[in-house]
Amino acid sequence: MKLYYDFHIHSCLSPCGDEDNTPNNIVNMALLKGLNVIALADHNTGKNCPAVMAVGRKNGLVVLPAMELTTSEDIHILCLFERYEDLQKLEEHISSRRMKIANRPEVFGRQLIMNEKDEVIGEEEHLLIVSSGVSVEDVAALVKGFGGIAIPAHIDKQSNGIIGVLGFFDDSLGFEMVECTVDSGVKLPQITDSDAHYLWDISEAEHFIEAETCSARGVFAALKKLCARGE
Repeated sequence: MKLYYDFHIHSCLSPCGDEDNTPNNIVNMALLKGLNVIALADHNTGKNCPAVMAVGRKNGLVVLPAMELTTSEDIHILCLFERYEDLQKLEEHISSRRMKIANRPEVFGRQLIMNEKDEVIGEEEHLLIVSSGVSVEDVAALVKGFGGIAIPAHIDKQSNGIIGVLGFFDDSLGFEMVECTVDSGVKLPQITDSDAHYLWDISEAEHFIEAETCSARGVFAALKKLCARGE
């Protein structure tokens, strides 16, 4: 079946994410846009994934747990998972390596952790838009080892894109898919996402994948199948 997606959406936990990007607002906007599946991908954390996934289940929207990891080289990598428990393992792995710099909400924005009722249940103390301590040379294998898919994010952008930072795409790094809004020329399967920091930026029902079922398992299996084509 054809499923319309946006696998790169930020919540109010990302300091650069709008505070209106609450679990319920994200899910409802995605449904208004006609999407079947989304992924929540905050910077270096997945702590708002449980709330968004719970709201998605109540409203018939598939939500994959994800993270936008910042490598030591300042490259953004979209890390997609089928299960939140696997994403947690990645977050635990980088928690001791990630730079610990106190957030300055007046400069970078607040980092709000929410429950499924859009109630603030915590606030991340350390700034999230910093290095995870993981090198781009290691991230693909690391994420795959935890059961996820590591995808270089927005590779057509100069800022934090793998080509903009390295000057080229290195096939030896082990990536099996890329995220891009245009034809990148990279010989790997490509997804196109919004990288939405505001509700109105969430994708329209334009890009789709073919999956056997409209479920986290079905969507993730379809993504892995796409990755296998690039091998």
